[in-house]
Amino acid sequence: MRDFRDAKSMAQTLRELLKAKSVSLTHSESLELMAKILGVQDWNVLSATIEAAVVKRNKAASTPLLSGGSDQEVLVAAKILDGYVGFFQLSDRAIYKVTRDGGHLLTQVTGQSAVPFYAQSNTEFFAKDLDAKINFLVGENGQALSLVHYQGGKSYPMKRIEAAKARRIETDVANRVQNQLPNPGSEAALRRFIEGLTSGKPDYHELGSDLAKATREQLSYLHTNHRELGPVETLRFLGVGREGEDVYTVRHENGASHWRIAMDSKGLIAMAWVTPGP
Repeated sequence: MRDFRDAKSMAQTLRELLKAKSVSLTHSESLELMAKILGVQDWNVLSATIEAAVVKRNKAASTPLLSGGSDQEVLVAAKILDGYVGFFQLSDRAIYKVTRDGGHLLTQVTGQSAVPFYAQSNTEFFAKDLDAKINFLVGENGQALSLVHYQGGKSYPMKRIEAAKARRIETDVANRVQNQLPNPGSEAALRRFIEGLTSGKPDYHELGSDLAKATREQLSYLHTNHRELGPVETLRFLGVGREGEDVYTVRHENGASHWRIAMDSKGLIAMAWVTPGP
């Protein structure tokens, strides 16, 4: 029987049923509607509630082999660690790979260096070199079904995927990096995004859910900054970053900015990162 933790799949079922009756909903609309049905303010709140429930269940199921305080390394059997090895999807262009290195785990995001993680319990792991943690959701066979990576005050839930799919994604990114060609539509999308920030009215329907949330939270600062920079005069593609993102330099009427932008499979802006220009 499904409960609130299955809200995402329930939202998909709802979309399919309504579509059969000629009622169309977007993915985000179905998620927001499911949140209302379950009596929650919005999807962001429901998503956080789901993650908290997963963490609570994993904590109850985990059994530390050595007692100790927070971030104290414990010994975990190799068989348990092997159940966490595999590929997890962070985004349309990024894979989170987990391998075992002796008595601890190594994680590596597409285009980044590997990071060691050490057991805090049977399902919780922490990094010694940065403020980051991982919590695994384990199936009955001992294999991780999904994980949540915590870093910088944010959580990144990821589901396990097959190795073949992971290789396809990483190959696509590698080809983009090698070819150094912009993602079709990224220049026009970035221009519209900057115009929206300058006017103080970005089109959130063109943004992925995480970017839309971050933009809402930072809109006051972003609007002030881009209003001071003024209208865009030129927008020039510089190349593809090591994580498959498009890199642009933008000349404004009163200054410049540098952007890294990534599009998802639906044509939405999944990631946008701006730094001051010369």
